[in-house]
Amino acid sequence: MQFFMALFVGIVAGIGAVAFRRLIAFFHNLFFFGRISFVYNSLEHTATSVWGPFIILAPALGGLCVAWMIQKFAPEAKGHGVPEVMDAIYYKRGLMRPQVVLIKAVASALNIGSGGSVGREGPIIQMGAAFAANLASWLRLEEWQRYALIAAGAGGGIAATFNTPIGGVLFAVELMLPEISARTLVPVMIATGTATYISRIFLGHHPSFIIPTLHIAATAQTSPTAFAAYLLLGIVIGLTAWVFMRSIYLFEDIFNAVPGNYYTRHVLGMLLVGVTIYLLERFTGHYYVEGVGYAAVQQVLTGHLLLPGLLLILALLKLMVTALTLGSGGSGGIFSPSLFIGATIGGAFVVLAHLLFPALSLNITTAAALGMAGMVGAGTGAALTGAVMIFEMTGDYNIMIPLIVVVSVSYGVRRLITPDTIYTIKLIRRGHSIPESRQSNLYLSLHAARFIRIPFVRLSADADWSSLLNRHRFRQQAHVLIEDCGHIVGVIPAEKLAAHRRGGAGVDILAGEVRRDLCLIDDQSLLVDLLAKMRDGGCEIFVLSRNKSADPADVTDILTWNDIVREACLPAELHPTVVPKTT
Repeated sequence: MQFFMALFVGIVAGIGAVAFRRLIAFFHNLFFFGRISFVYNSLEHTATSVWGPFIILAPALGGLCVAWMIQKFAPEAKGHGVPEVMDAIYYKRGLMRPQVVLIKAVASALNIGSGGSVGREGPIIQMGAAFAANLASWLRLEEWQRYALIAAGAGGGIAATFNTPIGGVLFAVELMLPEISARTLVPVMIATGTATYISRIFLGHHPSFIIPTLHIAATAQTSPTAFAAYLLLGIVIGLTAWVFMRSIYLFEDIFNAVPGNYYTRHVLGMLLVGVTIYLLERFTGHYYVEGVGYAAVQQVLTGHLLLPGLLLILALLKLMVTALTLGSGGSGGIFSPSLFIGATIGGAFVVLAHLLFPALSLNITTAAALGMAGMVGAGTGAALTGAVMIFEMTGDYNIMIPLIVVVSVSYGVRRLITPDTIYTIKLIRRGHSIPESRQSNLYLSLHAARFIRIPFVRLSADADWSSLLNRHRFRQQAHVLIEDCGHIVGVIPAEKLAAHRRGGAGVDILAGEVRRDLCLIDDQSLLVDLLAKMRDGGCEIFVLSRNKSADPADVTDILTWNDIVREACLPAELHPTVVPKTT
């Protein structure tokens, strides 16, 4: 049964990807040329519009239609799609409204076709996931089956778009699946394979881009100069990904502060996009940054766009018009803009590098492909997806080492600046944090005593507490058990003691750190029992004693919530009072 459902989801995702492209083509021809046609090659530059300077109004008119549809029928269709799917998985039990499929398709196609700078991948992911979620609801499937089908729909959508089935599977694994096992992976594999097969029937066997042979010599993979170039490119791409992430939400805040309503804000943003693409066409001969922008990416990959100044300007403009489109309330993905920015930054990097090091064994095609992978991996947090998708597009195994280096470094640089991705920032801003990792539940069956690493010391309540701050035996990190007349009074956690010692706090302030919300446990208590106590009673400090005795003499160890998180590598989101971090 599950096999046939995954197969059906894959078929729908594949057909949906093809139909969505045709819908974009329809709106593109309508807004730019005033004709009815479903033919549009995104790898070729759009000819000069018949409307002349009035093309400035095309994105605004499209944006007005988008604002009306989203406001009236499906507010969740606003934005780039993937965060809404993740939110549904982690906070709505995988439930998504059926109208999202149609509204997201039309709204995103309108934004893209009228010249807005967004991608088609995010909408396809959300459409595939929404269809799968509703199919699971109609069939009354269990929750884990619903999640598996949602991931299958999302993975199938992205696989059909790029003709990269393995990349589609990895995307679902890295960003969608809350449970990774054979029973959830197999449906994803079936759906992505089926969706790719369907897209190849209608769109051909080539990937989204026609990438020339890379000509990466085996020696270039071990050349110190080339390796240094990969490292530097990874750093540049990581910083660029962070700027791109921040720009979208910065523009969102700016537009939210603009007087008026959603309609006026989005029309204003799209008017600015229209002005940008018109001026770009007047001065360069091409619209370059309108729509998905794949024609410019194709030019960089084939080595027909080599001016570093122009490449950097295009990267900056693409970043700006994407932030304008999404920040003002548009509908569309960030995958295509990420690929555009990565390709242009990578191309500019290698051209400038060759001016300094003419013998550098790195060509523009390879550098652009590496930049694309790095931007996707760093920005979305799906590092494996970014690397494998570009490998699938190039089909050249020699690019693997450079890919690993650039994607790892760019991902690491972005992580150093912020742990959040372009997807999770949106959810964090609405108070919904997403786990950064998925782990086996084996740790829940382990004894709590296994997670004890910090010792404890006893102190009488009537003793000189200043000794805690200056005596030699308290300089090492330790929890402090406060006792009085054979009774446990409370505990000062080690981290609180260390913080006060560093800050030079007095005894009176330190006394305020005594925690009295204690739970007595024994050395046979399981970690799952501690988590239950924490959830039910808010207990965060556990005192291990013989037979759960309240006598201080029977206490053997002390364990805090922070100790458990650190030693068991638990996600902080398990805490009942955790406040999502802001970036």
